Amino acid sequence: MSPPPIAAGAAPGLFEARNPATLEPLGTVAATAPGDLGPAIAQAASVQRLWARLRLEDRARYLRRAAQAVIDELDEVVELLVAETGRPRVEVGALELLPAIDTLRWLAVHGVDLLGQRRIAVARALHPLKRARVAQEPVGVVGVIGSGSAPFAQPLAQIGAALIGGNGVVYKPAPRAALAADRLGRILARAGLPEGLVRIVHGDGELGRALAGADGVARVLFTGSARAGGEVARACAAAGRGASLEVSGADPMIIQADAGVPRAAAGALWAACAGAGQVHGAVKRIYVARALHDDFLAELVGLAAELRVGDPRDPATQLGPLAGAGRGERLGAAVAEALAGGARLCCGGPVSPDGLAGAFAAPTVLDGGAPGMRLMRERVAGPVIAVMGVADTTEAIALANAGAPGLGASVWTADRRHAHRIAHELRTGTVWINDHLPSPGAGQLPWSTVTGGSVWRSQGADGLRACVRPKLVTWDPPIGRSPWWHPYDPETSQAVRALAELRSVRDTDRQRALREGSRALARVARRSLRRR
Repeated sequence: MSPPPIAAGAAPGLFEARNPATLEPLGTVAATAPGDLGPAIAQAASVQRLWARLRLEDRARYLRRAAQAVIDELDEVVELLVAETGRPRVEVGALELLPAIDTLRWLAVHGVDLLGQRRIAVARALHPLKRARVAQEPVGVVGVIGSGSAPFAQPLAQIGAALIGGNGVVYKPAPRAALAADRLGRILARAGLPEGLVRIVHGDGELGRALAGADGVARVLFTGSARAGGEVARACAAAGRGASLEVSGADPMIIQADAGVPRAAAGALWAACAGAGQVHGAVKRIYVARALHDDFLAELVGLAAELRVGDPRDPATQLGPLAGAGRGERLGAAVAEALAGGARLCCGGPVSPDGLAGAFAAPTVLDGGAPGMRLMRERVAGPVIAVMGVADTTEAIALANAGAPGLGASVWTADRRHAHRIAHELRTGTVWINDHLPSPGAGQLPWSTVTGGSVWRSQGADGLRACVRPKLVTWDPPIGRSPWWHPYDPETSQAVRALAELRSVRDTDRQRALREGSRALARVARRSLRRR
């Protein structure tokens, strides 16, 4: 068996990064033991207290500088990510670098407005002199736990949201994104961020769970598998802190009879094969109207055959390697199970490009099979798509909702109103119409993941608000008194009744309140204006 792209290095306490296409070593990073998290959290907390005193506009300037630093180092970062992730250059640029730049700029512009103080109107009849505002305060230190399939743009967006909110950050990347994380730290340092405000710690799942439950962490932002996300959520719940989870699943696509076959097939192939089918939100199962089934399948298989699998450094390559041999084995086992359950293999399978030692798979298209097969129930990393013909929309929705919940679902149709009706019936946090997987390229769009009875949100305004806590602040003048303080008397009761009737929809009630309660209201008002 080939070694994994990230393995423990020869020296104790080191992780060794490898190119997943060639398995060549790329470098090493120092690992952090779970017991050593305390100093990193304490340092971030110490610097955060000063950082939180900066105005929102000042914090935003650091994010603009970080965006410029990404632009200045664009070519170097692209080459690093191509080597470490095995994704083609164009894909790295379009799905990692451009989103990182745009999201940082969006946070710098809109974060100030979204997190600024907001005035709340108070009923003057009840509180004549009170003023109220809601301020968004930092939570303290935010733990960010990243995914190997989202090595740069997403963690930078989450860190940026935490920073504009006035927080410190401890970031634990996935082991196979270790070098990308260190480069991210260099970019933040180049932007002039105070040293220690963002700490990067390297380790495996054990370190992630330790970070989720560590003292001094106020909130956790997690990206990863549903299993690991459940462990993080339980650790956060036990520690009494909030969490925002983006967990992956088997995202469905519903293709209606009036959809355009060429466009739907091209969109399906891209959404299934971007990042070699390992990115979060990748489509895994397609439910297509039987009237289009044969044409759609033929178009999809034809397009899949045109994708070249190989070295991502080659400009002609469209599809790079899997993250490791283990993923290839799990993909093969899931395909074998589907075939045993009656599915038909239309194209794809393991491939071995010349001169490359990594694990590769050509776009794999399966037709039919059992609704309960693994490819329909859980996320299987890799460029695989299971296609199933359905009799009608009702069947498509039922099958889509019966599978593993994911980040989103897509509906392909020319009927916009019908698409929106379908969207409301799908049990998922995100529905794309005539597209699939656009959100990674748009940091201002929220991800919403539905897991069980919970909805977890990241990115966009919701993701930004996950990094702050609202605080209501009210003000009353130092003279006068509330009309509802002690002592209670008949006039106070009469004034309460008059105020209630003045809110009535009936004219007779309002007229009676003015006729019978005016004197009591006036006396209560005078009482509230006394100096004592």
